[in-house]
Amino acid sequence: MYDQGTTAFMIVCTMLVFLMTPALAFFYGGLARRKNVVNTMFMVIAVLGVVGVSWMVAGWSLAYGGDGSNPFIGGFDQFFCMGALDGVLESLGVEGSEYASYPGIVDIGFQMAFAMITIAIITGSLAGRMKFGALVAFIALWSILVYPPLAHMVWGGGLIGGTIGALDFAGGDVVHISSGLTGLVLCILLGKRKGFGMMNYRPHNIPYIVLGAGLLWFGWFGFNAGSAFAADGIAGLALINTMVAPAAAMVCWMIIDRIRTGHATLVGACTGIIAGLVAITPAAGFVDVWAAVVMGLIVSPVCYFAIAWLKPKLGYDDALDAFGCHCVGGIVGGILTGLFCVPELSWTEFGGLLYTGDPTLLIAQVEGILITVVFVAAASAILGLIVKACCKGSLRADASEESEGLDARQHGESAYPAFNGLD
Repeated sequence: MYDQGTTAFMIVCTMLVFLMTPALAFFYGGLARRKNVVNTMFMVIAVLGVVGVSWMVAGWSLAYGGDGSNPFIGGFDQFFCMGALDGVLESLGVEGSEYASYPGIVDIGFQMAFAMITIAIITGSLAGRMKFGALVAFIALWSILVYPPLAHMVWGGGLIGGTIGALDFAGGDVVHISSGLTGLVLCILLGKRKGFGMMNYRPHNIPYIVLGAGLLWFGWFGFNAGSAFAADGIAGLALINTMVAPAAAMVCWMIIDRIRTGHATLVGACTGIIAGLVAITPAAGFVDVWAAVVMGLIVSPVCYFAIAWLKPKLGYDDALDAFGCHCVGGIVGGILTGLFCVPELSWTEFGGLLYTGDPTLLIAQVEGILITVVFVAAASAILGLIVKACCKGSLRADASEESEGLDARQHGESAYPAFNGLD
């Protein structure tokens, strides 16, 4: 029989990871302008529907199907999750499963929730100017043609995790670098928002940001601890690292804010939390607790630099800083994993440079990141151009829609309607 404790643990972790996507809707919604808050949140919520279908139809099979021998893709044998019910029926018998400690169908849900939050992060770069239909078309294609092959390459025994031997405990490459980089590619294809660089885009609802950040942190415990795939000591290590890394990053971000602007801001503190969570994700089950604190302290100034200096300097309009926080933070976390990985916790025979003096793992981490960047950037650009061509040559809402706000023009809704008389 399956282990009931591990099964319960993985079911709870699946629910926690699923919660992260609605949480992100609040986080992004609070950062958005008042006239675009419905559109911003809807872009995130739409991912739940699109990926919920695409993962079941093809995503799971392309990521984790087959025999694992292909370096780039899973297989075609589990389309529509074929065979998942067999494991459930088997668990009803006396023998149960000889090999797995929890049903494979739970893993389908757990990995689906990962795909959902990954694709939802992309939308933060696009706020306030993308056609909703174009976005839905893009995420439908990306959820089948980009995310599953990358997940296979890292976690399915493929090129990055298998051949090269790079480590990614819970999604530095697969989730954060891929989503943040895709957001950058699309925001460049879209162009800048009206008035970008000439007017101040302030968050419209800071309580939404705090609510979203808090729920994201809560869901992240399932994200990282669940990636141990067992209720054991590794899960406990991942959980405590998920507590201390963002705490350290938040404190560091507050100090930087105070030095640079004269004020420690609540929005900055929440951004620091997210940066710390991103950085610890690839390392959560591989590093000691002190190293998680150090990673949190390192990632904040790097992400702050990317958001406050690099973005204005290069002029790209990453609206809600998906690239500056997730891609940059994911790269920092991946590299630091190559430094701080405890050898006994490594999935390969190589430990971190700090422990072994051997740069093999660090080199593998950098190689894995570079392959991720090249694959994701090229694939996202191609898909973006295809969707653009299918949308009459433009991914962008027209100027009048952008000026009036996408909530009213694209959805016929308002987040804060002013009612006169009876509702």
